[in-house]
Amino acid sequence: MSDNSVPEDVFEESWCRLPLVDREALPKGAREVFDTHADPAGWSHAGLRGPGGVRLHSPRLAQRWHAMGRYLRDETGLGARVREVAILITAREHDSRFEWQQHEKVAQRVGVPLETIEAIKFRRSVDGLDATDSIVIGLGRQVFGERAVEPDLFASALALFGPQQLIDLISIMGTYAATAAMLTLVDMQLPPGEEPLLPVEPDS
Repeated sequence: MSDNSVPEDVFEESWCRLPLVDREALPKGAREVFDTHADPAGWSHAGLRGPGGVRLHSPRLAQRWHAMGRYLRDETGLGARVREVAILITAREHDSRFEWQQHEKVAQRVGVPLETIEAIKFRRSVDGLDATDSIVIGLGRQVFGERAVEPDLFASALALFGPQQLIDLISIMGTYAATAAMLTLVDMQLPPGEEPLLPVEPDS
């Protein structure tokens, strides 16, 4: 990375404070996770230069996280649009630029409307948005921002998703909140040459 603004403790190979893991130093199961992230056509959006690569520093965690991620992505029945709205509101509430950078593009690909993306990005009202998008955004704002969920919003979310999918939905948000914390810890940088898509106040 040639950008002079990159912190001195960030590795050029990994874009963060930890180096890329050595595949041969990993146990067999974690090597399979490594290979999944290393595959340009694979499941991971960011590859090894992202949370998947960082998590491999804890190989057993990486294996278990990978299995849970597969479930939350492919097996909940929530659908890609709901999942990506949940991820975007989580990234916004944690000001996680790396998460946002990856998932704004994915959200557009799976059909999340521009007005929904911009309402999340610029912290706008959800009035006039798709009802499901509004509920997901409201949950993210209340869980992470207010630390409480209003009874009416909970009732609307429960009626819409049912108990299983509602718990799966908040688990998607929770896993991306944990990922945002990890990315903050290792000071994950955006890919070289990319302008940040998420505005973040300097003091936030």
